[in-house]
Amino acid sequence: MWKVGWYNSILPPSLRLAHRDDSLAVVVLSTPAMFEQAFLPFLEERGCQGLSDPIDQCVKRCVSSAVSQCFPGQEVDVRYDYEMLPSRKPKFLAQTAAHVSGAAFYYQQSDVRDQPWAEKKMFGVCVHPRFGGWFAIRALLVFGGVTVGSEMQQPVPPDCVPSREGRIQLLEAFNFHWQDWSYRDVVPPVQIYSQKQKDYFSTPPAQRFALLKTWGFLPRDGDRPDTPPDTRSQAAGHG
Repeated sequence: MWKVGWYNSILPPSLRLAHRDDSLAVVVLSTPAMFEQAFLPFLEERGCQGLSDPIDQCVKRCVSSAVSQCFPGQEVDVRYDYEMLPSRKPKFLAQTAAHVSGAAFYYQQSDVRDQPWAEKKMFGVCVHPRFGGWFAIRALLVFGGVTVGSEMQQPVPPDCVPSREGRIQLLEAFNFHWQDWSYRDVVPPVQIYSQKQKDYFSTPPAQRFALLKTWGFLPRDGDRPDTPPDTRSQAAGHG
């Protein structure tokens, strides 16, 4: 749990949340177990119903169901990592939210002293203290009717990669070799993705429906993806 103001204070006005600074917010993460415990059962129950991204639909169903059951009548602004504003900006910056919440440390180029990359742009990545890079940031919940005072202090996310050399290795693995999964093991994880989950996320988004079909999750007759599956940067979804 965290205050919206902690997030808004480090972002330009165009990316801030339109909520009071003292509003309560929660960031939702998924762990490796989500694939077998939530996603595959979701497919078995509902199948592929012309969805542009089955993972996104599963997350939306799980989160919206939890919100309606746990907070009936409560004003909750739910934003998902895949949603975009009309301006094509994301509805929230997932990795920034994870960092200010204290859930995961967002390592960025600016966190490296004497950078070795000259003018090259290096994308940042979040590391979880228990799961390393084997997790994903899925949603943001802002409780519009709940405000918190000074008794809530901003947590500091665990710095799992404190050395300059380790941060260089992490950012280079993420930017140059993200397909080999190695950046996710920057700290010893308590759990990693199953081989089936790796196969799914290693498959290009446009080919994932075909993969699901080989697994027995067949689209209904006449169903096709609404739009070509989103190919947004691996930096956003974290997979």
